[in-house]
Parts: sequence; C-alpha cells; structure tokens
Amino acid sequence: MSAAVNGASPTDTSPAVRRKVLKALSGLLLALFVSTLSSTVVSSALPKIIGAVHGSQTQYTWVVTATLLTTTATTPIWGKLADLFSKKTLVQASIAVFVLGAVASGVSQTAGQLIASRALQGVGVGGVQALVQISLAAMIPPRERGRYSGYLSSVTATSTIGGPLLGGVIVDTSWLGWRWCFFIGVPIAVVALFLLQRTLNLPVIRRENVRIDYLGATLIAAGVSVLLVWVSFVDNSFGWASWQTGAMVGGGLVLIAVAVWVESRAAEPVVPLGIVRQRTTALAIVGSLAVGTAMFGAAVFLSQYFQLSRGHSPTEAGLLTIPMMAGILVASTVAGRLISRTGKIKPFIITGAVLLTVGFAGLGTLDSRTPILLLSVEMLCVGMGVGMTLQNLVLVVQNTVPLKDIGAASSTVSFFRSLGGTIGVSVLGAVLARHVQDQIAHGLADAGLRSTATGSDAGAVREIVRVAYGDATAQIFLLSAGAALLAVIAAILLKPTGLRSSLDLAEKSEGAAVPAEAG
Repeated sequence: MSAAVNGASPTDTSPAVRRKVLKALSGLLLALFVSTLSSTVVSSALPKIIGAVHGSQTQYTWVVTATLLTTTATTPIWGKLADLFSKKTLVQASIAVFVLGAVASGVSQTAGQLIASRALQGVGVGGVQALVQISLAAMIPPRERGRYSGYLSSVTATSTIGGPLLGGVIVDTSWLGWRWCFFIGVPIAVVALFLLQRTLNLPVIRRENVRIDYLGATLIAAGVSVLLVWVSFVDNSFGWASWQTGAMVGGGLVLIAVAVWVESRAAEPVVPLGIVRQRTTALAIVGSLAVGTAMFGAAVFLSQYFQLSRGHSPTEAGLLTIPMMAGILVASTVAGRLISRTGKIKPFIITGAVLLTVGFAGLGTLDSRTPILLLSVEMLCVGMGVGMTLQNLVLVVQNTVPLKDIGAASSTVSFFRSLGGTIGVSVLGAVLARHVQDQIAHGLADAGLRSTATGSDAGAVREIVRVAYGDATAQIFLLSAGAALLAVIAAILLKPTGLRSSLDLAEKSEGAAVPAEAG
C-alpha cells in the first residue's frame, strides 16, 4: 500500500516532499508537545500543589498514577479506532478531551477532585500520544521514519525540558499560582486543533462489521487498578496477610485472567494476542515496560528529591533536571538520523538500554549530600537512554507488521510502556512513602524529638526529613536500574533486521523494500 499524503508520495524523499510532510506533522507535533507538557509541567510543582489541596504522599503519587492509568487503558482503544476511522478526527477528539481534563484539574479544590480530573486528562493524553505515532506510520516508511521519529523525540524532549522549568516558575510566581500549571496547555491545544484542521490530510480506510473490544479494555484497566490500589495501601492501611490483601490481589489477578480470555476470543481484541506473541513485539513490550517503569519514576521523583531532600525551590528543581532532558533531546535526534541513514536500529536500542541502566545504578547511590555534578552525569545517562529507546521500541514493531495493523501494533507497545510507567510510579511511590515514614520515625526516636518540634529542634527535624527523602529516593532508583536491566536483555534478544523503505509489507513482493541487514 502506498497512499499519497497531502499530495506527496510517501516513498519520495526530495526536499519538497519533506517540507510537505513536516507541514502535515506540524499540528501533530504541537499536540504531542502539549500532551507531554501536561505531565512534566506538574513534576516540579507537585509538592506545592499537594500542599495546597492538603494531600498525602499517597495522593501525590496518584495525581500522576491516575493520568498514567487512564492513558494506559485508553491507548489501545484509540489505536483500534485509528484502524477503523479518520485518524485526523480522532486526534482532534483526543485533544478536546485533554482540554476538558486540563480545565477540570485547574479548578479542582481537593486532592480527590484533582486526581479524578487528571484521570480524564489521561484519556486525552492516551489518544494524542498513540495517534501521533500512528499518523506518522501511515505517512512515512520505516526507513525514513527514523528521521521523523527524531523530530517527535525532539519535541518530547523540548516539552520535557521546558515543563519542569515552566511549572517551577508558575508556582513560584505569586500572581499566577499552581492552577496555571494546568490552564497553560489549553491555548496551545486550541492552536494544535487549528493546525490539524488546516494541515493534516490522511486517507481514511473504513472496514465494515468491526467491533471495538471495550470489555477487554475495561477488564485490563480494572485488574491493573485493583492491584495498584493494593500496592498503594498495603502495610499502611492494612497488612500483607489480611483479608483486604487477599481480596485485592485475588480479585485483580482474576480480572486480568478474564481479560486474557476475552482477548483470545474477541473478533477485534484491544490487545491483539497474535501480534503480542510475535518475537519482536513481545521483546519490544518487555523493553517498553522496563523503560516506562524507569522513565516515569525518574521524572516524578527527581523533582521531589531536589525540593524535599536538597531544599531547592520548584524553579531550581526544574533547572537541575536539565541534564536528563538534554540527554533525551540530543540522543533521540542523533539516533533518529543515524537510524534513517543506516537502516539499522538494534544497536541503538541496546546502547540506550545500557545507558539507562548505568544512569539509574548511579542514581541509586545518591543521598542528601551527593555532588550535583555527579548527579548531572547520571541524569545525562538516563536521558540518553530514554532518547535512544523510547520511540525506537515502537518503530521496531512498526517495521514488522503490515500497514493495516499499524494502529493496533503501535498502541499495544505504547499501552505496555504506559502500563510500565503506571506500575512503576505506583510501586516506587509506595516504596518511597514507606521508607520515608520509617526513616523519619526512627530518626525522630533516636534524636528524642517529635515531628511538631519548634525552635532549635525544628532544624534537626528538617535535617531528618531531608536525609529520609534522600535515602528513600536512592532505594527507588536502584529498583529502576533493575527494571532497566530487563530492557537490556530484551534489546539483546531482538532479531537483527533492516528497516523497510516501503509503507506496507505487501510492497516487498514488488521489490520496494530494502533487504534485511544485520544490525
């Protein structure tokens, strides 16, 4: 299949055609920018936001987890819809949902309202992030897609770099306030809608008698949600060996088992088991789970560490994470161009996974006094690892499936990456909360102090809190290093193959595809 996009042949790589493709991508890139910004803009502001709505450490985690969970649950649905209906209309619909969630988050009065609003926003984020990848795959052959994936990664990195800084400035500016961390994305999203209407023109391929597997998606989301709620509250609200644990763990596993059964029998499964069982897709899923777990953990908890353990302001915390974001920007851009030039992708995924593991292993040794220069080097390694793996794990799957399955395959990998992030933030957040609570309790007991101490004792209490957050953050980054190591193993096991130069596998029979190369 070789459909023209915006009047250009997808196999034509002349400068004029590239300009047309970039014009078509402009609205998509802006939509991706604002969806990513919505997550990172709150990262450095979350400590103050949670304080303003009188939330707890568990609610701090769930402000992020709620968005990731609904993003995870809805990504495969958006992907399936993209195989059936107009991708352009779906992107616009997902942006509209995103805007509604952003406005609701901005006017929230309690932590519960904020978590619910962020969950709605996640539905829109899931659509934007899945559909941008799918639209790109519908326009550009895999061999050329590396170059454009670099643009996507660059946009993601720019919003990721700017987000914490912008969020810090917003909460540190008295006449703005934390609510503008959510309102700021609304006008950008409106501009993205306008650009999409003017610039994006994709062919619509309709299929008859198709059913969307809402039951499967609901069961998966419900099963994961129950297990994550259990992780958040076990050993705090109830014990490990309690009826609540039995009910939640047992119920969650039953829901997931039923979901697998439903998926195996659905005519149009939301997570196609046939695609998942393919070696390349299965390994990319394992890698995406690991990268998602590690990446979202770093984004969420580094800003908290800089503020609560090192005493920096939200703006300063955003500035201190620049090495990680710069690593994403540089590595994704350079790797994308090299992949398009060579047609090889496996070496870049392996290198990125190794850098991710090394970076997190280094961060696993931090404390409340670790030199900033050393932290910067470790964050740079993490950022480069994310930049070389994140988009490329999707690309390696897109290269192995026909165009008609691009939506389902892309969203399946994105689904598991978001699932990894959801599990990672929840589990790592629960570990951090428990470790901080235990460390503070022991520290106060050893010093003979109370948490409400005043005067000269207040400084000692603050120091105990700073040390506790430093030690706890190190613990969760060691867990992240373990997750990243799984990505290394998955990357090594990937089958070496060259990227095809045609949009669809069917064109191989016509000689349009490049032969497989060792890579």
